[in-house]
Amino acid sequence: MKSPEKLKLLLQLSHELGRDDRQLSILAEGNTSVKLSAETFLVKASGSNLGTLDETGVVECRADSLLSMLEKNGLEDKEVDRLLLESRVDPKAKKPSVEALFHAYLLSLPEIEFIGHTHATAVNSILCSPRAKEFAAKRICPDEVVCCDVASVFIPYTDPGLKLAQAIRDAVKKHLADFGRPPRVILMENHGIITLGRSLEAVLSAMLMAEKTAVIWLGAASLGGPNFMSPENITRISGRPDEELRRQILKL
Repeated sequence: MKSPEKLKLLLQLSHELGRDDRQLSILAEGNTSVKLSAETFLVKASGSNLGTLDETGVVECRADSLLSMLEKNGLEDKEVDRLLLESRVDPKAKKPSVEALFHAYLLSLPEIEFIGHTHATAVNSILCSPRAKEFAAKRICPDEVVCCDVASVFIPYTDPGLKLAQAIRDAVKKHLADFGRPPRVILMENHGIITLGRSLEAVLSAMLMAEKTAVIWLGAASLGGPNFMSPENITRISGRPDEELRRQILKL
């Protein structure tokens, strides 16, 4: 059964990400999800609009049905669609987005409760450029470190669906091994951005900060930059007690 409170928060997050003035997502772009339990989660249905999403555009899925798909290779598109439909708790619900596959995996990570995915305009301007990987690896200001962490996961362009979910799983496992915690931001070349966290606020903060950073990046690039923070300064900001307090206040 859909949790009324979790559903309310998911719709709130979706509407924030789908606001026209933010230029993060238009039409049916992007998707959102929230964890209900170890067994199920809510995710935006295929074809729904984030900005106007309501309960009818949300579907509850069984996580294990989708996670088991990540262990399979060579599935045809029709088979993937069939298995997506079978993952629904309510067989009368709408079809979940094909990107429910990566939502299922990311929601299985420790302390991850909410996920947002958009095709943010400024972020995609960089992800569609030769400097995309550099944008993921480097940082230009303290607030980016606080909201987006010390580095983002970068995914070279991959066909959306099962292959993309598998690529995200593999890259996130490496990030976990390197940093000991899940990423806050995943950047997909020529596609878009995923932000994840334990709260609605964490997902929204990382998304908005990544988009603001991209705008600054593009402006600095026109003047010969950007100038990047040193690894020492990034580590310093990441570990400062006052910044940890700010993360707690912001529910990051």
